[in-house]
Amino acid sequence: MLALFEKSAVVLELELRKMMHDQSDIIIRTIQPVLWLTIFGSVFGQLRQVPLSGVPYLAYMTPGVLAQSVLFMAIFTGVSLVWERDLGQLDRLLCAPIPRTAIVLGKALTGGVKGLFQAGIIFAIALVMGVSIIFNPLYMAAVIAVVLLFGICFSSLSIFVMTLLKTRERVMGIVQLITMPLFFASNALYPIELMPRWLQAISFANPMTYVVAALRALMITGDLSGLPTDLAGMGLATVIFVVLASAAFRKIGA
Repeated sequence: MLALFEKSAVVLELELRKMMHDQSDIIIRTIQPVLWLTIFGSVFGQLRQVPLSGVPYLAYMTPGVLAQSVLFMAIFTGVSLVWERDLGQLDRLLCAPIPRTAIVLGKALTGGVKGLFQAGIIFAIALVMGVSIIFNPLYMAAVIAVVLLFGICFSSLSIFVMTLLKTRERVMGIVQLITMPLFFASNALYPIELMPRWLQAISFANPMTYVVAALRALMITGDLSGLPTDLAGMGLATVIFVVLASAAFRKIGA
């Protein structure tokens, strides 16, 4: 296991070097959450509070926008892998003496680290807009852990999708098909209790619901009563997606 983590860290370092060389991806992915907070959030922020929660709407949606930005950053990990496969870079990586599970973990960790950059930007914008965020050091450490775990979870899902499809167009199409329902069928923008029952059932099975709930508890409300359940839901989804991605990735080039 130690060797696996060491080689995963090697892949992570390689990806971070590429990210620091070209930071345009992070900048581009920042535009959408900024628009959500400044335009959508400003308009709906006129609501005094969110029904059933007692939290001002702008504060309520901030963890949801953070989760959305991390989701969009992580889910495009598979798209970048398709580019690497088309350019032949992936073949060279597969020939290296690195277990393919380590490659998956390294790539997935990169999605989590990129998510942390997004989180910093969202925090700054939210503070400028007057959102009251809990800056307890333990809570902030937990937020970092949740963002990393969320990035690993959906980066792994993206890698799994990439292994099943052969073209960038198909991967991007499936990515769009996955991300929007995940976002809108969660508690990112509105409480689950306001949804119709059939959508509530989908929301309870949606990993993003648990991510947003955990972030909202740590950043906004301070109510940690549901945090163990949220972490368990995220952890289960992450294990499932990492196992699926690793199993499928082993078949590449086989």
